[in-house]
Amino acid sequence: MEELIEKYYRRELTAKERLQVLRKVQSDELWKAEMIRRQQLQALLELAPHAGDGQLARDGYRRFMLERRRIVRRGRLLQALPYAAAVACLVVAAWSFTGKYRFPEKNGITARASLLNTLHVPAGQRVSLTLQDGTVVWLNAQTSLTYPVVFSEKERRVTLEGEAWFEVAKNTEKPFVVTMGEVEVKALGTAFNLHGYPQEPYKRISLVEGSVAVSLSGNAAQRRTLRPGEEAVVQGDRMKVASIPNMDYFLWTEGIYSFENETLEKILKALELYYDIAIEVKDPAMLQWKYTVKFRQRDGIREILRLMQRVHRFTMKIDDENNRITVSR
Repeated sequence: MEELIEKYYRRELTAKERLQVLRKVQSDELWKAEMIRRQQLQALLELAPHAGDGQLARDGYRRFMLERRRIVRRGRLLQALPYAAAVACLVVAAWSFTGKYRFPEKNGITARASLLNTLHVPAGQRVSLTLQDGTVVWLNAQTSLTYPVVFSEKERRVTLEGEAWFEVAKNTEKPFVVTMGEVEVKALGTAFNLHGYPQEPYKRISLVEGSVAVSLSGNAAQRRTLRPGEEAVVQGDRMKVASIPNMDYFLWTEGIYSFENETLEKILKALELYYDIAIEVKDPAMLQWKYTVKFRQRDGIREILRLMQRVHRFTMKIDDENNRITVSR
């Protein structure tokens, strides 16, 4: 286990092997605990700001690993943290300290700006982190965010797959840019929600506070500036701007999923994404049933469906082996 995780962080595994490690971490508490400790150590190693400190940090890391292995052999391995949100917050807290140090310059750009982190949130969970500039980000389930250890001098750029809520630290000289495939969102200091799962045919940019500019493939001719209370839905090469229909939707950052007069079809698609499960509906007419409901994320997919049964009666069959739920009248 330890050797594979070490190779994971040294980037010595193939893409298939890296995926296998991540799946093991999600399903096994001991693997998760080991990954947590390795992430924290990796973050702390990057904090050394002066010549020679890096070697001291690595020496300390080796001593720590030797001691920890001795503890493991005695059967006193610490248990994993309760859920991934706490894990990510601890790891990112360690990374955030990098902002306190001055790093060597290279070609006019901070050398660390070229170092990227990718944080992935597993199904059924959410994560909050603070970036190096003070921007606060909430990541929804099944979401990945790629961001630099330290932002460059000209802009603050991150890449998103999935859904995230951003509270951008204001900096008029350095815009904050989020890319989601062909969509680019630029802000200076504002609060907005981005929804752009690769499994879905559209991307949604919802502005709550401030101002953002939305463009397609960096094309200024297809650029729109949103006002608070507006959202842009991008599908293919088309962009449509309208008012945000349900402000409670953003309660997902507090662990609450809110749907207002939504069809069963749309709700089930969201649940499939959030909980990484397949849901089959036997009767197509059921898909048009309407719901106005709120769920707690921690309740899980089974309890959510049981609550929905109170609005419209249906039966469900759960197939744990194939990770599938079948819904019928």
